Amino acid sequence: MGKKQYSGKLFLIVGPSGSGKGTVINRLKERFSDFVYPVSYTTREPRRSEKDGESYHFVSKDEFERMIKGDEFLEYAIVHSDNYYGTSREQILGPLATGAVVVREVDIQGFHSIRDLVPKENLVSIFMKVSTLEDLKGRILRRGKMSDEELKKRMDSALKEIAQAGECDYEVENAWGKIAECVKSVAKIILDEIDSL
Repeated sequence: MGKKQYSGKLFLIVGPSGSGKGTVINRLKERFSDFVYPVSYTTREPRRSEKDGESYHFVSKDEFERMIKGDEFLEYAIVHSDNYYGTSREQILGPLATGAVVVREVDIQGFHSIRDLVPKENLVSIFMKVSTLEDLKGRILRRGKMSDEELKKRMDSALKEIAQAGECDYEVENAWGKIAECVKSVAKIILDEIDSL
C-alpha cells in the first residue's frame, strides 16, 4: 500500500509497559481536548479501574482475529506472549486525512508498524524513558499482582524496547514523581511540531 497524503499529524507516545504512556496521554487529554485520542483494542482482561472504551476496547480473541482478517488494524501485535493489542486503522487515518492532531500510545512494535504506513512528515515519535530499571520494575509491580515469570517477561520486553529508543524522534524522561515536568516537555514537542505544519 503506497503512503497517502495526509494533512494532520500523528504523535506516537512510545515506551515499555510501566513507562507512564497512559498517564501522559490522560494529562494531555485534560489540556488538549480537541486532539484525537484513539483507543486500542486488546484481548487481555480489564483491570479493576478500567472501563471498556476508555483505556481499551476489550474484545475476545475470536473478535480480534476477525478484525485482523478484515484488515481493520493499522498495527497489531501479541504482547508478553499471550494477548493481542491493536490500533484501529480508521481511528487514526480518518482523522489524519481531515487535518487533525492524533495522539496515540504504542509499544516499539507498534511504532515500527505505523512508521512503515504513515508518511514521515505526518508522524512524530516520542519515547518515554524511565530513570532506572528498578523504578520501572516498581511501576510494573504497582499495577497488580503478577507471577515472577510475568514480571520477567515484562522486564525483558522493556529492555528490548529501551535499546531501540534512539529510533524515535524525541526521548523524554518520565522521572518518578515528576509527571508534570514530563507532560510539559511532551506538550512543548507537540506544539512546536504543530507550528511547523
